[in-house]
Amino acid sequence: MPSDFAATPELILLPAVDVADGKAVRLTQGEAGSETDYGDPIEAALDWAHQGAQWVHLVDLDAAFGRGSNAAILRKVIRQLKGVQVELSGGIRDDASLEAALESGAARINLGTAALENPEWAADVIRRYGDAIAVGLDVRGTTLAARGWTREGGDLWTVLARLEDAGCSRYVVTDVTKDGTLRGPNLDLLRQLTERTPKPIVASGGVSSLDDIAALRELVPLGVEGAIIGKALYAGEFTLAEALDVARN
Repeated sequence: MPSDFAATPELILLPAVDVADGKAVRLTQGEAGSETDYGDPIEAALDWAHQGAQWVHLVDLDAAFGRGSNAAILRKVIRQLKGVQVELSGGIRDDASLEAALESGAARINLGTAALENPEWAADVIRRYGDAIAVGLDVRGTTLAARGWTREGGDLWTVLARLEDAGCSRYVVTDVTKDGTLRGPNLDLLRQLTERTPKPIVASGGVSSLDDIAALRELVPLGVEGAIIGKALYAGEFTLAEALDVARN
């Protein structure tokens, strides 16, 4: 008998390009100083595009940590990625940085710390820009991590309820304890979130194998729309083409 699974919508994969000091890097558990250098971010992004990526998750780590900006190189990356949509994240905390991010050509902006520290501003941005705004929920247990994951940002469920009231259209959910560790995604956390919001969720952190992608795809009917993949790709655990095959079939 044909499986119902074949009729499940595909899991959208967003290979990550995290940029620090002009280079593509990966962190372990989001910690500054844990960077592994992977070279030119434009080459990294174009490699994902050539392998079939529909989206790229582009992060300015220096802006996220409040220690500088890679805005010029991020704009170059976005310009080079013709036909690929970009979700942009890192250091977007006020109208000026938000407008610069939107003008860069990114299809979607991911608000992080700002959505926790300045909820009125975040609600206004969500109201003005709708589907172009996602909110990143970086979680340890059920406590949110803020400001480059160095501070606590409140209770996950309290903040989620506030963002739901504001009309947030999408959440990017990272288990900080798993990010960059290749220890598998936090499927239980994702299931709990799908029970509390009808909005699409993009999972981030811990994807280490094609089996992890298959497990995330099983959550698509519940509301997990996509998954950000970083270290596993850079470490050669599998290729993006292989991952896309699992995500679609």
